[in-house]
Order: sequence, then C-alpha cells, then structure tokens
Amino acid sequence: MTEQDDWEREFDHRWAESAEHKEPSARARMLAARWKESPPDPAPFRADADPVPRRASWASTAVVVGCVLAVMVLIGFVQFHSSY
Repeated sequence: MTEQDDWEREFDHRWAESAEHKEPSARARMLAARWKESPPDPAPFRADADPVPRRASWASTAVVVGCVLAVMVLIGFVQFHSSY
C-alpha cells in the first residue's frame, strides 16, 4: 500500500461521521459531571463584567483636526519658502 492509501484509511471522515453513536468529548463529560454536582449560575451571553467608559468623542476629533491643520500649515510654509 502507498502512503496516501494509509492516510485516507486513517482519516476517513465519511466513515466517522456515519457512526450511529457519537461519544461526547472529554471536556463535555467533565463539565457535565461538575455541573451535575453544582450547576453554574445563570449569566448573560458574553456579558462584560464592567462596561468600559467611553472617552469624549470631541477629544479625538480635536486631535485629528489639529493634525490636519498642522500638516496644511507645514505644506503652505514649505511652498511659500520654495517660491523664492
């Protein structure tokens, strides 16, 4: 047999998916046993522990406008001095 035949025989996904009984993973079995003894508290899906406070949007706007103005002044200064 070739190496490719061994690979196909070892990783035959169609055969594995057609199995009548599928055993849960080790983690699923562990959690089921743990939760049987002490079930977890209900929690919303992906809830943030502490909401992050939003920064003032005017601060970032002021930084962007200031940078644009500084670049415009620098370009004007360079063009003014290069015309002499």
